[in-house]
Amino acid sequence: MDNEKMGRVPRSDSVRVAVRVRPFSQREKNSGSQCVISMHSGSISIRDPKNEERVKTFTFDLTYWSHDGFQKDEDGVLIPSDPASKFAGQSDVFHDIGRGILDSAWQGYNATLLAYGQTGSGKSYSMIGFGTNKGLIPRVCEELFQAIEKQKKNLEPQVMFSMLEIYNEQIRDLLSRTKAPGGLRVREDQQLGFFVEGLKWVPCENYAQIEKLVEQGSKIRMTASTNMNASSSRSHMLISIQFKQVFLDTALTKQSSINMVDLAGSERQRSSGSEGDRLREGSRINLSLTSLGNVISALADLAMGKKVLHIPYRDSVLTKLLQSALGGNSRTTLIAALSPADICYEETLSTLRYAERAKKVRNRAVINTCPLARASRAENALLLGFRGAGAAGSCDVGRAASNAICLQGLGISDKHASFMNLDGKVTVTPHSKCKVIVNGVPVTGRTKLQHLDRIILGSNSAFLYVGFPSERGAEDLSRFDYDFFQLERAAAEGVSVATLGCVSPGDDQADPSILAVFQDYVKLMPLVVEANQMSEELKKGLTMELKVKNLASSDSRGYDLQKEVMVKVTKQGTHEVWIWSKAKFINRKFLMEELYQRFLERRDSHVAQEDDPFWDPLEVVHLGSAHVWLQSLAHCMMLEEQVEFLNCDGLEEAVLHIRITPCSPEGWAHGEEDMVIDPLELLGKRIDFQIHIVWCLGVKWLKEDGSRGIQMGYKIYDLPNTLYTKPVWKSVNPRIEETVHFAALGASREFLDYLLTNALIVDLWGLQAQKLDNPEGATRTAAREAKQVCAQQASSDAQLARALKVFYRGMGVARGQLLRLRRCRPPEDDQMLRPFVHQQSQMLKDLEDLLESSLHKLKADVAFIVKRKKEYLQPSQQ
Repeated sequence: MDNEKMGRVPRSDSVRVAVRVRPFSQREKNSGSQCVISMHSGSISIRDPKNEERVKTFTFDLTYWSHDGFQKDEDGVLIPSDPASKFAGQSDVFHDIGRGILDSAWQGYNATLLAYGQTGSGKSYSMIGFGTNKGLIPRVCEELFQAIEKQKKNLEPQVMFSMLEIYNEQIRDLLSRTKAPGGLRVREDQQLGFFVEGLKWVPCENYAQIEKLVEQGSKIRMTASTNMNASSSRSHMLISIQFKQVFLDTALTKQSSINMVDLAGSERQRSSGSEGDRLREGSRINLSLTSLGNVISALADLAMGKKVLHIPYRDSVLTKLLQSALGGNSRTTLIAALSPADICYEETLSTLRYAERAKKVRNRAVINTCPLARASRAENALLLGFRGAGAAGSCDVGRAASNAICLQGLGISDKHASFMNLDGKVTVTPHSKCKVIVNGVPVTGRTKLQHLDRIILGSNSAFLYVGFPSERGAEDLSRFDYDFFQLERAAAEGVSVATLGCVSPGDDQADPSILAVFQDYVKLMPLVVEANQMSEELKKGLTMELKVKNLASSDSRGYDLQKEVMVKVTKQGTHEVWIWSKAKFINRKFLMEELYQRFLERRDSHVAQEDDPFWDPLEVVHLGSAHVWLQSLAHCMMLEEQVEFLNCDGLEEAVLHIRITPCSPEGWAHGEEDMVIDPLELLGKRIDFQIHIVWCLGVKWLKEDGSRGIQMGYKIYDLPNTLYTKPVWKSVNPRIEETVHFAALGASREFLDYLLTNALIVDLWGLQAQKLDNPEGATRTAAREAKQVCAQQASSDAQLARALKVFYRGMGVARGQLLRLRRCRPPEDDQMLRPFVHQQSQMLKDLEDLLESSLHKLKADVAFIVKRKKEYLQPSQQ
């Protein structure tokens, strides 16, 4: 690949625009369509079928004539039919556009490709392709790995892949088997910009892995039938590749983002035959494309020197995610797909005008480079600045200016550690309880250092120890990047690819979805360390640790459940516990940093409890699951077992004593004479049985804190509701003694198969009682609080009245907005329909926001009032 000189000098790049004209569709042939497009020397002309003399001409960076003049070769690939043909096939498009994307990525630039056009204009064909006629996306991915294979001797590449769709303003992860209600959320970070929270990124080592992921995601992608294209994509699809190059002969890495977007069709509802739900859906899709057009227009005006006050990136999910691609740090290409048919004249002309505006947009792309490790070689040299062969010496490292090495960073104390050289032997000694990690392992006393030892001071200040010249060889120092430090720390904590079960027995291939969990773990690990340090300095009393949910869990048939990373949060002193998802923790981490920054700037860092990112209401905690296999029931045999509850680490949390008894409809237990050899003897008959939960023995949750409680829940067959036992408190070996009678009136083959192959899954839940951080102080103030209960009751009533008044006022405003919407009538002029739909959509969005805001405010006020009442009532109840 062509490499430019390293640097971060912004360059101004116009958006590169290409247009491609496809062949007639069968529908266009059947209607006797005429071609209204012609190409000459890089320009494209379109004539109005209603006025032959009215011709408009446009000029773009690239033009591709794929309308006619082609034939299939023996492999089914479309090629020119003769040497004089101007037909452009998939390889021609890739040569100009795909290679440009790859060149930019190898140089360290972000690269974006957008495909725009009406429904059925050939966008997906250009992007994905069909059969042997591969499109841009598979060709870019395939050639990326081909080039990586040639460059392996000079660099260490890392490729991460994601795939999402935006449908009706909701984001869906096309690589995830679970569908989040309401879709994934777009978050904003000062460094990252807009990003999709919780989006799965899969590491890939070859093109075959990406090919499989694209195939999987494409099958999931939302489609719906319209007249214009029976398999028309109704969503925007975004494929992203994070490409990292670690150079072995320098101290730098290059990081590139390749984004390839297949936009939804820019159709007009009347011509596409959409109606009903499809019409409303089309309005939402067109709204996002309209927002994209507004962004492009504003950026085009800005490039022409016009005064622009606002770039409307926030108007849609699509434009948020394309902020870098349009006017930002990216080299961007837009390919406009065109129908040449006269019946599509209006849509084609609209697409050409859209593309003409886009080519005026100017980006400022920079090469994305960063050091291999957060500790630079200069810092490593500083650590050894006292060295000398055979000479003794020492130096202190810390935040204070009096240290020989002054080091800033989260978790760094004024005097953090001392490095000593005694007769050529270098040691590190932490001061007091300061955090020092050597080769992934925390150290508390004087520790001897070896050449190339890895050192972490505080939360995440990482250094590589380079020994004396006599100790050095021809080592490759570039492999010790920041990721190396984190992987080593994870291994020291017992977390690796092997422990997560990423590789199946006898199979060298890692499961990409599980490997992604490991990547999440390593990525979150330094963030958790930083969050713990902020909690300590802010005196919040929280300890956070990473866990892998469902690490040792399986479903009712014994298949492993999908794993995911979570954060266990524990309150020191009270032992209260919360479980945060990855997305929740990342969001809280941003808020923690804001609070911590105020603390460092000596501003008021006090916040109300409900606004404190370190606080959450108490919740039940899933402790583990027990599997009780039901095969004996299919033979009318009683089952009595003691089964382990296994927690997320695969360790025993408690033991369940359970008895399942086949019985008569009246509840009388069956005897041995009722046993059947062949379960099919029960087909069509009534089957009764009782589930009796007897004991829960040795509950660790209760051993840790005697004030806690437990509760169990389970579901049987296809019953819709989960059955729960009564809560039990303050007993390490609680006796449950609860029985539930079940009856299958006519046992089906499916039900018998369920009994033969499935387990009853019993979930153990931990209950927590509200505690006070200072019980002695609470005792002293109990009398005063008791006197305040009556006054607080009156105050709560007044607060509730005010909350309801605010809510009713909001409902009044909403009612007025609804009446205005009912009075609006669509315009008769088709040209005004799109602005009308946009206005209506905006009014509906405002109404939705108002309703959600009012309900959220009411819920928050009521929750606060209830919480305050509980706080005042609790002393008297105790």
